[in-house]
Order: sequence, then C-alpha cells, then structure tokens
Amino acid sequence: MLAGLRKAAGYTQASFVAAFVREAARLCIDASVSIRQYRRWESEAPPPLPHPGQQAVLEAMFGLPLAEMGFVVPSHRRTFPGGIGDDEEAGRRAFVTGSGAIAAGAILANGHGPRIGASDVAAFRVGLTDLYAVDHRSGGIPANARAQQLEQGITRALSGGVYTSGVGRDLQTMVCEIACHRAWFGYDGGPPGEARAACMEAMTAAQLIDDPLLQVRALNTLSLLSVDAGRMWEAASAIESAYRLAHRAGAGPTVHLVISLREASAAGQAGDLSGARRALSRAVSYQGRTDADVDVPRWARFAGPVEVDYATAAYYAAEGQPARAVPFLRSAVAGLGGGYTRNTAWYRTRLAQTLLHTSEVEEACHEMTGVLDACGGVSSARLRRRLPAFERSAVSVGAPAARDVIERIREATREGGR
Repeated sequence: MLAGLRKAAGYTQASFVAAFVREAARLCIDASVSIRQYRRWESEAPPPLPHPGQQAVLEAMFGLPLAEMGFVVPSHRRTFPGGIGDDEEAGRRAFVTGSGAIAAGAILANGHGPRIGASDVAAFRVGLTDLYAVDHRSGGIPANARAQQLEQGITRALSGGVYTSGVGRDLQTMVCEIACHRAWFGYDGGPPGEARAACMEAMTAAQLIDDPLLQVRALNTLSLLSVDAGRMWEAASAIESAYRLAHRAGAGPTVHLVISLREASAAGQAGDLSGARRALSRAVSYQGRTDADVDVPRWARFAGPVEVDYATAAYYAAEGQPARAVPFLRSAVAGLGGGYTRNTAWYRTRLAQTLLHTSEVEEACHEMTGVLDACGGVSSARLRRRLPAFERSAVSVGAPAARDVIERIREATREGGR
C-alpha cells in the first residue's frame, strides 16, 4: 500500500526520504527516516510501526490515516478523516481519500491542464542531460538555444499542468539547472549581461528550492564572469560562499575540486600568485581523493587530472614561465576524451599560444592548424576570440611557417563575422 502511494506521488524511495525530512522541518516535528527503515515499511508484512512523530509526518504528506497506509495501528494511535482538525480539514481529507488521489502536497496549477507525471519528468531530464553533449560537441551558442527551448517546455508544464509536489519540485529543480546551464553557455558564447542574469536567476532558484549544491554551481560560474568583468573582489566572494555552501551540504572532494580550480583561476588573474599556488595545492589534494567520491553531481563530473593540469599551466603562464606551462598543457590536451570538441579546441589554442611564447613556432602552428580543422562546427565566442590573439602573436613573430595559419585564421574570422 505504501509503495503504491509513494509511486503515485512521483517519488523514488530516496526522494521520498528527502521529502519526509523537509516536511518534518516544515511541521516543526523532530522526526526522520532512513532509507533502510523506509524500505522495511514497504517490504515487510506487517511493516514496523512508525513512531508518533513519523506518523504525524506521514499522515500530513499523504492526507491519510496511518492505518490506511498498510500499517497495523493500535487503537490509541489511530486517527480518522472525520476527526482530524475542523470541518473544513475533515472535508479536505475526505476528498483526498475518496478521490483516490495522493495528497503529498498535490498542486493544481490549472485544474484543466494536462497531468504531469514521472514519465514527463524523465523526458525533460533526457533533454537536460543532452545539453551537456551539445555544449561539449558544438559549443555554448547552440546549447543555449536548446536550453531556452527546454526551459519554455518545463515552464509551461509548471504553469499549466497538474502535478504532485514531488513532480513540481523536480520541475523547479530542472528550471534551476537550466539557468545554471545558460549562465555557463553565456560565459562561453555571450553576451556577458545575459550570462550574468542567468547566473543570478540560478542562485535565486537554488535558494528557493533549498539546493546548496546548485547554488555552488551558480557561484562557480559567477566567479568566472566576475573575473572577465574585472570584478576580482566579487569573484573572491563567490568562491568563499561556494566553499561555505559545499561544506554545509556535505559535498565530496569533486565539488571542492571544482571550487579550488575556480579559486586558482581567479587568484592568478588577479595577480595573486601565492593565492593561486595555495588553491592549486588544494586542488591536487582534492583530486587525489576523488576516486572514493560518491554521489557526484552531474555538473562536477568533468573535474579531474586534466583540469588540474590546465590550471597548473595557467599558473606558470601567469608567473611568466611559459616553458614550464607547456608540458602541463600537452598533458591536458592528451587527456581529454572523445566528445569534448569545444574544450579540446580551447586547450589547443592555449597550447599553441604558449608554444609561440617559447619560440616553438612550427609546433604552435601545427596545433592551431588542428584547431582550425576541428572547430568548424563549434560555435563558441570565447574560442573565436582566441584566434585573432594567436594571429597577432604569429604576425609579430614573422616566421614563414606561420603564414598559412595566419591566412586561415583571417579567413575563419571573416566567415564568422558574416
């Protein structure tokens, strides 16, 4: 019986346990349930009797007396639909019981709208996951267009559909995730104002649904946008807040690794080389513990040795030692797997630029030629801005080996401006 109620409300066992904790907090009841205990409630016959605090939370969530959930309840613990609260409350509970619907905070945004269930949530989730692939393969500009379309569909479901609170929370969480995506896509493809607005939207949404890890994600992107805008104090504040929220959420080393990488980047850009070095040391420490990490958020799974190598190269470049940066950049480029077309192009342009600074002109031009061969299908404003920077450096070198790549960059820039 309890399993059927849970599934009809759109919960998995794990998400129901989390919702139980939230409902207990709203009711100011000192009660919780472990996933193991909840599984016993569903699997054993008869199930173990919840204690009074748990009973109060369960009855509030489902709008049913405990006895109607499949538990054997002693007479002194029984509650009845007609005896709970005043007449209006009794009528509400009688409606819930008689209609066969799940109370579980059911939301009727529009009584005439379509019913939104777990299958709809799963379909939206597939689209959300696909945004990562589009971004990696084609860049932030096409990914942002896809994200806006998906966001419109989820917003229509939230505004006009009929769904339970569990489904509603899932939809709101996805809206928040899309805002985080759009902030990152804006960092890659611009314009900066839209990226910043999406970042602020994501942080507000994450606060409303009380998801500290999504706040961390938004703050990480804010730190990048702040550095680009020259607001170094804001970047430092965003990173500090991200560390605090990650600690509060009990995040593992992978999430902390992402934050430390953002910290190293911000400190290096600000000219604080000692701060950048400390952040890199933290990153190396966190990276060494990621193998034992569990339940890593999807947005943080990219972080690993490749990103640590890239950050280390950026540190040496800021320190004025491009020759020491080169092996780390080579390692980062080699370590990127298939599907990361945009990031590979990013890293190879940085490697090419650094090789020029070490007078390795032929190898630099070889790397940039590889970028030009591969990036035709990548729409990334950040990548496009790196091409003219390499062109200017190559022109100043004046080596014959650079002539072909200079002409190709000029052609690609002309085509990109049309």
